Amino acid sequence: MQKSRSLPVSSTLKAATIIAIGALALTACTNASEQGTQGSSAPSSSANASFDPTTIQKDDTLAAMVPAAIKAKGTLTVGSDTSYAPAEFLGPDGQTPVGYDVDLAKAIGATLGLKVQVQTAEFTGILPALGPKYDLGISSFTINPDRLGAVNMVSYFNAGTAWAVQKGNPKKFSLDDVCGKSIGVQTGTVQEDPDLSGRNKKCVADGKQPINIVTLKNQTDVTTRLVNGSIDAMAADSPIIGYALSQTNGQLEKLGDVYDAAPQGIAVAKSDTALADLIQKTLTKLMADGSYKKILTGWGNAEGAITKSEVNPAVKS
Repeated sequence: MQKSRSLPVSSTLKAATIIAIGALALTACTNASEQGTQGSSAPSSSANASFDPTTIQKDDTLAAMVPAAIKAKGTLTVGSDTSYAPAEFLGPDGQTPVGYDVDLAKAIGATLGLKVQVQTAEFTGILPALGPKYDLGISSFTINPDRLGAVNMVSYFNAGTAWAVQKGNPKKFSLDDVCGKSIGVQTGTVQEDPDLSGRNKKCVADGKQPINIVTLKNQTDVTTRLVNGSIDAMAADSPIIGYALSQTNGQLEKLGDVYDAAPQGIAVAKSDTALADLIQKTLTKLMADGSYKKILTGWGNAEGAITKSEVNPAVKS
């Protein structure tokens, strides 16, 4: 399975989208982070990171390229499964979508002179409804060959696995020496299996102490354990780690580099190549003027930034 946006095996797989569209591969995002984000939903202050779209000026050249149907309604309608902090989740009021994906949608709309309506949707229903119901699907969709066969995907972010330790790494934890260490992960994620399970098998095979894999249902509980020092390190999807660092007041730091990274994309109906091209051009402008990086930085996820947005980029199977 795709390592990016890993989700609990016990959850309803987001890959069910595949069935709805005609076999979109199970290598899509698994569901761990989704359900897990209910546990990792942000504190009430998190919404303060929300980007102000009024800072974005309309680009008349790009706005002139907006499809007639969208221009007529004046609103860009976005489908998003708002259960995945910090990308897309519901704010303190329990109703307002917030997150870096939401802010990117607002920035795209402002650039094109459009209002933006982000609608909370079941992940499985977003891609099949592109065109009739949603203009865009922005919900941390990992780009894979099967999705590319069903919709257009405009790349905008990279996500993979990342690690964190206490600030200053007081326990001197090293990814080269994980045997016998206590490591926290969210239950059902690929960080638990196959990542840590594979590392643990090697420890045992080498005659070393097994890893104490601490699996918890909610990512926030894993983060809390690391902050209080009851575990040595934690592994999670890179957006989750980035957000945890930004929400724990400097008590944690990232260890090592993100690995098994995969691109994520904004989804557009397969028949609407013109809109996909326009979204790519708009993202390119937001990257050039700094707005794109500012949004990701505000949510503690600048590391996931890409330098070039592409329509339907080539990806590994």
